[in-house]
Amino acid sequence: MAFSSITFLFYFWPLALVLYFAFSFSRSLQNIVLVVLGLAFYTWGEPTYWLFLIITLLANYLFGLAFTLLKPGSKSRKLVYLLGVSLNLSVLIGLKYIPFLSISFNAMTAGWVPTLSWLFPIGISFYIFSAISYLSDVYRQTTPVEKSLLSLSLYFTFFPKILQGPIVRYADFAPQIRHRHLTADKVAEGGARFIVGLAKKVLIANQMGIVADRVFELQVMDSLTMGLAWLGMLAYTLQIYFDFSGYSDMAVGIAKVFGFDLMENFNYPYISKSISEFWRRWHISLGAWFKHYLYFPLGGSRMKNQDLILRNLAIVWLATGLWHGANWTFLVWGVWNFLFIAFERIVNFDRLKLSDGFRHVYAMLVVMLGWVIFRSDSLTAAGNYIGTLFNPFAGNLGDATIWLFIKEYGVYFLLGLIFSMPVAPKVTRWLSEGITVRQRFSRKGAVTDHRIAESVSFHQVFDILYPVILLALFGLSVIYILKGTYTSFLYFQF
Repeated sequence: MAFSSITFLFYFWPLALVLYFAFSFSRSLQNIVLVVLGLAFYTWGEPTYWLFLIITLLANYLFGLAFTLLKPGSKSRKLVYLLGVSLNLSVLIGLKYIPFLSISFNAMTAGWVPTLSWLFPIGISFYIFSAISYLSDVYRQTTPVEKSLLSLSLYFTFFPKILQGPIVRYADFAPQIRHRHLTADKVAEGGARFIVGLAKKVLIANQMGIVADRVFELQVMDSLTMGLAWLGMLAYTLQIYFDFSGYSDMAVGIAKVFGFDLMENFNYPYISKSISEFWRRWHISLGAWFKHYLYFPLGGSRMKNQDLILRNLAIVWLATGLWHGANWTFLVWGVWNFLFIAFERIVNFDRLKLSDGFRHVYAMLVVMLGWVIFRSDSLTAAGNYIGTLFNPFAGNLGDATIWLFIKEYGVYFLLGLIFSMPVAPKVTRWLSEGITVRQRFSRKGAVTDHRIAESVSFHQVFDILYPVILLALFGLSVIYILKGTYTSFLYFQF
């Protein structure tokens, strides 16, 4: 079930709100409601694979209890921890990567190795990483062992984050299970955040997806021109950002309505001036997970030997590529990012005397070429696409198909480019200055400057218009969904 589906918007979500607030007198009952809702939400999308989620939950619950019987620092405690992490990774590798490995070995052995194929549970990478977070935080004594199966179940099955994250560390989530504060302002903020995320997904990401899918189809049919290749690459660049950041906004918004605070997952990554900065702004929760549970244990950047630091970065980026999917394209995409991050570290990129404009163009070109690799079905297709990008003899730059796309989807390209920049925070800061002016005005008790009066008046008008704008965005999004422009979230496959 997707957040941007009619089923969720008009059936599941209203029912969830009614049930949750009906038991507002009891935190335990509310937690039970959330667990049941989470299991129903997951089962709706994966009716045949929900058992894997339950088994993962129970196994990690038992591993956690085992820690209570073992002394901190003992070899047996470490052995239990390694066994728990290994079993979690085995489930992930077995379900997600064995079919890919069998196909690869089949190709290398000319058919001697049989190929295997099956569907793996959606969101498995997210909840397996959540399981490893729990075991690691408990093992390191960052947080106590969770003896309540209900509480641990809520961490695993909390439906806003179960399919696409953010990947929340158990140490950050655990305190909110029993103690969370819910106010009217928080509910309003959560609702507004959800609508913004819905609009990102439906009004921008889905429209950009239509263009990107069509252009990549033309590449498969050898009908791609240089101009179309650049347009398709831009479309996918906008699609994947507004798709995933839109989902994250909706997840954070839903969580706030229930009183939970999830970490932010995006911070306007397309304004970055280096690849290192980009990855501090993109999929922040995944980066934090790898930093806490892989990069730091390897030694991180504390190693005196630069080669060892680069080794650690290489391991993290190979793992990042593999985490995203069972395809050579994801692995090469991870290597692609590592090479540029290593380059920036070696040359001390941040201290080079380069203009901000050059840095931004460099970063975006690397990111967008990386998205071509990420989006392509094979390395051959990625190579052909990138070759077309830089082939001036590959068709006419101004062919009719380009102008047709621009005519039909130009407004969505424009909206995507504008709102991929931090326009909203600047407007918010400007409005907060208006609030300050209004407060000063009320203390003085008299209007001494007509500009103050104008500022106050505008702010009051905006207070009225803001809910109207949100309702309009929600209504427009629903209309687009009903028109049939709905597509599933890209990160569901991970």
